[in-house]
Parts: sequence; C-alpha cells; structure tokens
Amino acid sequence: MSEIVLATLGGMLIGLASLLVLGAQGRVAGVSGLLASVLTHGRRAGWRIAFVGGLVVGGFAIAWLAPGWLPTEIDASWSVVALGGVLVGFGTQLGGGCTSGHGVCGIGRLDARSVVATVLFMAAGAGTVYVVRHLLGGAA
Repeated sequence: MSEIVLATLGGMLIGLASLLVLGAQGRVAGVSGLLASVLTHGRRAGWRIAFVGGLVVGGFAIAWLAPGWLPTEIDASWSVVALGGVLVGFGTQLGGGCTSGHGVCGIGRLDARSVVATVLFMAAGAGTVYVVRHLLGGAA
C-alpha cells in the first residue's frame, strides 16, 4: 500500500476516534490530557485507560504485523529522548493541550484557541527544522 493511502487511512482513523470520544464521552481526545487523567484517576479512568491502552497495543500490533512500517532505531541518546519528553510536557502545559488535542479535536470543533495553538505549533516546528538543517547543519 502506498504511503499516501496509509497516511490518509491513518488520518481518517484518528478523526473517527476523536469524533467517537467527543460524541460518546463529551471529551476531547487529547492524548496528553487522557494520559494525565489515567495517572490521576486510577481505576476510575475506565475509557481513558482503554483509549491510551489501545494506542500502546496498536503500536505493538503494527510492529508485529508490519515491522517495516515503524522506525526501529532512534538516532539519539536516552538523555536526549528524555529531555525531548520533558520539553513536550512543558509545551503541553504551556499551550493548554497537546498537538492532538488542539490540531485534531480543537480545529474539528472550530475552536479559535486551538486554531491559533496549531498555527504556533506548526510554525515552531518549521522554524526548528530550518534552524537545525540550515543554520546548524544537522539532518533533522
């Protein structure tokens, strides 16, 4: 299957999942918020545990069923990966949500704050790639 078809199907599944969560639970399917709820609500987190667990199980299922679809190596040390995770968490708190919450769910609900946040996420990402590739000579 071509990359374009896979990307389109993946995007449709993400949109469908966010629509189902919004319709069934009345909640936005922002992954960082769901994970935080799992960690703070414990056993009362029912559907949140299922959603986050489905993400993890889905990743393992794809790795097992189609191992060539996912990268198997990360060209960074664990400390760099951990620092990246901390920075993502900080940005999520600062931005009032994660990219999935704002980009997929917020824009889908025509939330002006999410549109602004997504534009800023994308601009920051593009700026970072430009700096790393063209000013620092890296291969980001």
